[in-house]
Amino acid sequence: NHCVGGACVSEKHANFIINTGTASAADIEALIGKIERQVKAEFGIQLVREVKIIGEANGA
Repeated sequence: NHCVGGACVSEKHANFIINTGTASAADIEALIGKIERQVKAEFGIQLVREVKIIGEANGA
């Protein structure tokens, strides 16, 4: 189970992040960072984000 707060990686497609109903922007950004660090640690590959984050996550 790969989740941070209410944000989880989809079980159907690993490239999708699902809001279970309670995810904040901060949860989503934290999950993305967790995924990036895990891939780097396990495979030595630095992922490149396609998503552009606009603004700041303030927990809202």
